[in-house]
Amino acid sequence: MIKEIVKVHKKGVVIIPKSIRDALGIIEGTLLEVRVENNKIVFEPLDLWDKVWKCCSGSAEEAEEELDKEEEEFWRRRES
Repeated sequence: MIKEIVKVHKKGVVIIPKSIRDALGIIEGTLLEVRVENNKIVFEPLDLWDKVWKCCSGSAEEAEEELDKEEEEFWRRRES
């Protein structure tokens, strides 16, 4: 297990240490799901391609529409 201590900066900005980014393959532009579980903050890389194969039984167009809606909702929540 990799364990690091980080500081929360203005506006809640937290820098993920390089050792953790490297271990999880997190690069600039990677989307992370952030949630609270058992009083802990959990950051989890969001794999949109994985969601495509698990979410839809319809056509590729339907899958793309669903992902577009999810991405729009993600950014809408982030702007709130």
